[in-house]
Amino acid sequence: MKTAENRQDNANDYLPLRDVVFNTLRGEILKGEMKPGERLMEIHLADRLGVSRTPIREAIRMLELEGLVTMVPRRGAQVAQISEKGLKDVLEVRRALDALAMELACGRITQEEIRELRMACDRFREATKTEDPVQIAKADVALHDRIVQASRNDKLIQMVGNLSQQIYRYRLEYIKDASRHGRLIEEHEEIYRCISTRDQEAGAKAIRMHIYNQEQSILNQIQQKKTDNGPIKD
Repeated sequence: MKTAENRQDNANDYLPLRDVVFNTLRGEILKGEMKPGERLMEIHLADRLGVSRTPIREAIRMLELEGLVTMVPRRGAQVAQISEKGLKDVLEVRRALDALAMELACGRITQEEIRELRMACDRFREATKTEDPVQIAKADVALHDRIVQASRNDKLIQMVGNLSQQIYRYRLEYIKDASRHGRLIEEHEEIYRCISTRDQEAGAKAIRMHIYNQEQSILNQIQQKKTDNGPIKD
């Protein structure tokens, strides 16, 4: 049986047990291993992770503060649904930050970084062939991180980093739809073209459209789930 400790990397070795459990459960939720609406049963989780119920209970409270878990009357804790409002709030901020990162990167990126961005685009294209959402999402994150780092703005880099985990959940939902991969590749190519030619205006427009398309796709998924399963509360 995998315990909470051996599921984490070395960075967690000296963390309090509640934080190790929190990181484990958080990762499973963000990667979609724990599904929206799935109940978090303390006894079951304690047995699965090889810990007592106390760090499980503390971790669930921390997840609730992050909005990843909700408390439902007579049912207890469950993985939060992916809601329209949550999606719009997160991507509204991301759209603004990424557009700024694009504008700054167009003026500050080095030729070496442009070559690295080219390779990141190619790696993403190759990752789509694996049909593994986690691998594809990892390649997508790496590509966007290249752009943010090229902005040379430490505060912007920090803000994007703070938002990255919340964005990841929505990014993974979008990437699961293989029919969207071709569009993603095309949009990445346009983003690369804008940066390589240092076209700030076109670059900001391209990345805003890139995120808008993702938002619309996920909204459609949410609407479909409402039709299939009844309304999902924000």
